[in-house]
Amino acid sequence: MSEHYFAAEPGGADRRREVVVHLAGRTVTVTTSGGVFSPGRVDLGTRVLLDHVIDPAPGDLLDLGCGWGPLALAAALRAPEVNVWALDVNTRALDLVATNARTLGLARVRAVTADQVSADQRFTTIWSNPPIRIGKAALHELLAAWLPRLTDDGTAWLVVARNLGADPLHDWLTQTSGRPVDRVASSKGFRVLRVGPVPPGSS
Repeated sequence: MSEHYFAAEPGGADRRREVVVHLAGRTVTVTTSGGVFSPGRVDLGTRVLLDHVIDPAPGDLLDLGCGWGPLALAAALRAPEVNVWALDVNTRALDLVATNARTLGLARVRAVTADQVSADQRFTTIWSNPPIRIGKAALHELLAAWLPRLTDDGTAWLVVARNLGADPLHDWLTQTSGRPVDRVASSKGFRVLRVGPVPPGSS
């Protein structure tokens, strides 16, 4: 069995190719490769998320589990003044994000691993198509590490396949995040979950 796209150093040859995709109302050409998530297109879950998120709030946005960068690139195209942090463990994916940001002239996109984000960095927005297939325990650990990085008035938007545990994840987030969690959309087999600002008086 080949290494998963969430390996730090993916197996297989790094054969790069250009793919035409639609992001933020534009048709753009991006570079992808094997060993990253959905290398041939913008995957359906990411597309559903992009169809339902609002434009990022001013400040810093985290794309958690960025892959080759569709969410990070779309955020930067929609809100050029926002600082976009594209985070992944996959070094090939991070190189692709950086390449694509340079090609599209998106200077505020930075591709980072977790240890390159300072402990006091906070985000006004998180967008994520999280890596569900790492397993429930690892997924909970990932979200428990990064959702607290939201500012009190910040918002996270997540997309999860219904048949891969979207509803149990909704329940877990409601119980553990200290924030309101809403299902804002259900489309094409996916749920879009919104983790909202900290309620007044509870921080």
